[in-house]
This record gives sequence, C-alpha cells and structure tokens, in this order.
Amino acid sequence: MTINTVAELMTPDPLSVKRDATLKDAHDLMREKNIRHIPVIDSNGELIGMLTQKVMIAAVMSLLAKFGATALERKERQQLVAELMLTDFATVTPEQSLQQVASFFVQNRHGCLPVVNSHNKLLGILTSSDFVRLAAELLEQRG
Repeated sequence: MTINTVAELMTPDPLSVKRDATLKDAHDLMREKNIRHIPVIDSNGELIGMLTQKVMIAAVMSLLAKFGATALERKERQQLVAELMLTDFATVTPEQSLQQVASFFVQNRHGCLPVVNSHNKLLGILTSSDFVRLAAELLEQRG
C-alpha cells in the first residue's frame, strides 16, 4: 500500500456546521458522531472557522459556571458557533505530500487539518487519528 498525498488519507466531505449553528448544535454533533473537530463553513461551502472540542468544552464550562446546569441547554442554544470558532488555523490541500503534513502535525501538535481547494472550499479533514490508522496498517503489513 502506497499512500503519498493528503487526498489519499483524508476523510472526504467531513461533517461541518454553518456559522449560524449554535453551541448546542455543535455539542450534539460532537457527542453523537464522536468527533473532536468541526469545520465551520459559509453558505458556499467555504471554510471560515474551526470548532474544536477544547474550545467547545471551555465554552460549556463557562456557561455552567455563570448560569448553572439548569440553564445550560438554553444558553447553549443562544451561543453561536461563529462567536466561538477559531479563525486562525492551518489548512492543507489534497495534493500536499503526507510526509510534509506529518511533520507539521508533529511540530505543531495539531489534532486535525481541514483540507481545502484553491477557493477555500472544504473538501475533507485530515486528523492525527488518520495517521495512527495508517501506521497501524503499515505495521500490520510488515508482519
């Protein structure tokens, strides 16, 4: 098995939310689908932000501390993803080499990288788990 590019390892068409989604929407999506990163897109499918589990947990804990458990769901419905999402993050393109991207993961300790085309349209997502899965497959092949 030879996998050389981001396109060959990424998860295509990842789950995402629009900028007007609520924290409750994102929280439910992360919990139901067991994911830790959600790309935020605009109405044209262009990537505009990332919502990470770490950011979401911090927001939920802040709401709990301020308003208590009984108000949490209501407050989550009032908090927009656009107000929480990270806007300063790295991206990769499908044709980038995995060797280059693996080095980036190691040096920067990122959990994921969104994959975009030249128009910033979200095409996929590449996670550290993808690399662990690839390593396991390669080790299994070696016998």
